[in-house]
Amino acid sequence: MKWNTRLTKLLGIERPIIQGGLAYLAYHELASAVSNAGGLGQLTAMSMDSAEQLREEIKLTKRKTSRPFAVNFAIGQHGRPFEHMIEAALDEGITIISVTGGNPKPIFDLVKGTEVKVLVLTAGKRQALKAEELGAAAVMVVGQEGGGHLGKEDTGTMVLVPQVVDALSIPVIASGGIANGRGLMASLALGAEGIEMGTRFIATKECTHAHTNYKERILASSETDTAIIKRSIGAPARVIRNSFTDQINEIDNGDYERLKPYISGEANRKFIYEGREEEGFAWAGQVIGAINDVPSVQELFDRIDLEAEQIISKWNFMKGE
Repeated sequence: MKWNTRLTKLLGIERPIIQGGLAYLAYHELASAVSNAGGLGQLTAMSMDSAEQLREEIKLTKRKTSRPFAVNFAIGQHGRPFEHMIEAALDEGITIISVTGGNPKPIFDLVKGTEVKVLVLTAGKRQALKAEELGAAAVMVVGQEGGGHLGKEDTGTMVLVPQVVDALSIPVIASGGIANGRGLMASLALGAEGIEMGTRFIATKECTHAHTNYKERILASSETDTAIIKRSIGAPARVIRNSFTDQINEIDNGDYERLKPYISGEANRKFIYEGREEEGFAWAGQVIGAINDVPSVQELFDRIDLEAEQIISKWNFMKGE
């Protein structure tokens, strides 16, 4: 199936599908597979230990694909300087950057005068308008169904996307609750130019950093098996519910210092890297209820195309064509 949206033209990709930043999981194996399959793969810069590691991951990705890929900067969740990481990405010839969490203005200041396209993840219309004003090439809009960090207003993707589409002139990318061709076609019907998926990419063969227990938990879960943590400190985020996340919510009274050991990167890695399910937490969206297998990225994309073609045929039939 041949796709032609403003997003595919903007980024030089074949399919209007972006792989989420995926903290501690989005490295060259996954990013290159997504790009080779026609989407936009991403590396997760702020999960890396150093600018040198980011440079190496960029080089490894380039060895595996000649197609466009991006580097994601989660600037609001790590509390770490990111200027040297941006410099490393620019030095290595990266032309697409995405920004999640925090105020994206410093990123725009750092890439000013370059040809870098900046994509900004937002969770509301006001944030999206600000991103466009700053010079974003496109915005990704995440509804409350999504995994990881979300907006504070609990607005769903179905409601949020068309509001942002109507308010902006730049391409809008739908995110949150999307895992298949149905989600892609629904997003396009809402006015989006493409989609971003996170949870669905964890359950793929090329997401090699994710422990088998993490993937199996996604497959075994339903849409009711997630929970929101960190709401009291103004950073709501969706995770797979387990005894550890129940404990987080039991002590969640707005005291960040008390919460800190429970919501740290170390606690995250215990689950996603080591498979110690009751000793840590793992990000996932409500769409886990629609994920039943672990295909390769290419298999997943081929399936999405087939599902989309079936929907288009159904729509044409309904029109009498």
